[in-house]
Amino acid sequence: MGALLDKRRAGVLLHITSLPGRGECGDLGKEAFNFVNFLHDIGATVWQTLPLGMTHGDGSPYQCLSAHAGNPALINIQWLADKGWLQTTDRCGDCHTNAEYTKSCLVTKAFYGFQSLADAEQQHDFKQFCVEKADWLDDFALFIALRNVFGHKSWNQWPDALKQREPGALNESKQLLKAVIETIKFEQYVFFRQWHELKDYAAKHGVLMFGDIPIFVSYDSADVWANRAVFKLNDLGEMDAVAGVPPDYFSENGQRWGNPHYDWKYLQKTGFKWWLDRIKSQYEMFDILRIDHFRGLEAAWEIPASEHTAINGRWVKAPGAELLAAIQEQFASLSLVAEDLGIITEEVEALRDDFDLPGMKILQFAFGDDSRNPYLPCNYQKNSVVYTGTHDNDTTLGWFEGLNDGEKQRIYDYLGWSSLPMPSALIHAALGSVANLAVIPMQDILKLGSPDRMNTPGTTEGNWRWRFDWSQLTDDKAGHFAHLVRLFGR
Repeated sequence: MGALLDKRRAGVLLHITSLPGRGECGDLGKEAFNFVNFLHDIGATVWQTLPLGMTHGDGSPYQCLSAHAGNPALINIQWLADKGWLQTTDRCGDCHTNAEYTKSCLVTKAFYGFQSLADAEQQHDFKQFCVEKADWLDDFALFIALRNVFGHKSWNQWPDALKQREPGALNESKQLLKAVIETIKFEQYVFFRQWHELKDYAAKHGVLMFGDIPIFVSYDSADVWANRAVFKLNDLGEMDAVAGVPPDYFSENGQRWGNPHYDWKYLQKTGFKWWLDRIKSQYEMFDILRIDHFRGLEAAWEIPASEHTAINGRWVKAPGAELLAAIQEQFASLSLVAEDLGIITEEVEALRDDFDLPGMKILQFAFGDDSRNPYLPCNYQKNSVVYTGTHDNDTTLGWFEGLNDGEKQRIYDYLGWSSLPMPSALIHAALGSVANLAVIPMQDILKLGSPDRMNTPGTTEGNWRWRFDWSQLTDDKAGHFAHLVRLFGR
């Protein structure tokens, strides 16, 4: 599915929020373009990000308020000023101190400027955007406006008429909140225009954009509120069972994600329309797309909603082959990657291989006692994506420093290096492997330790906040990586 991964490539894993610059997080401004220049200079042709959706308060890009909408926190304010729609980028005097509210306030001010100063072509472009995205944008904008009214409470805690989407209540809200709804739509317009400018720039520099799609969506999202039939919910709109994974490498109690499960029978009857619409949104944004928790397309772990851990769940089958066939038919040129980590059965492997999808190989998982370990480079297939580690792993240096002397020796015995330090030895192994795509987290290129980890699964504090600074990227580090890219024909 898709031909972009048929040749050897090197890529870098870095979420947009981790870019340097002013503000609380990285954004789609000049530093994003500088990062494309960096990738081009070192010979990397893939930039992998995490999901770009609008997050909840914990900042996790894997629990978003919409499967379609972009995260307004990634909007670059200077872009609005350069357009002439925003006269000042200073903090609003009567605004909250929270950075999210500050940026939202500035985008609102820019919308006022847009309405009075944008030329006819720009005004038409915005209106056209709203028409083209209406299938999800109308519900999303109303959802966010109502969510703000009700103090960010989950939609199942709203008044019944709005919770149950009674037409009269929805129409009344649309009229009352009309100005707010238009501003939210403008916010999305700005996000997507900025994203496509970046994507076009990357394409001109030979860099492919590699996205990530969580298999499940958040219960507190516009998707569930507006598409109740797609999900397994009771008559009250509540979940009787939630998604997660059983105990594994990351957590002895498993992970209770709390997402709703899909009503696959309904999706089959509707030709998987909801899923295909979701893929279409991502297809317009990315060249390559990773399906997170791919094994959930074969069978998913259902946990009773009353359980506080993921231990007492059960596997429930899903029609993954039918869904992938529908995706392949409609988006033949899209390159998909299967996140096939965790408990992987022969059925999951067959589903992946039947659609010729590359799986993931994580070097940090490779060096046990078993020479048949699928994460050892000697066991790779070309149709694979190899990583030193992912956003859920410690940095390679932090991981290595946590091992005992015997474990460290076993790694060096396998790699054949006695003097090359970590993380350079693991980067060398990844880029030198037969896997067509090798993706290295930016932290490993910068040789950073555990304090610079992006996420620790099973925890909710201190995640998703890591950012780098250009001063950390010495000529030696960039040059060594570029040398390895050339050396191994990537």
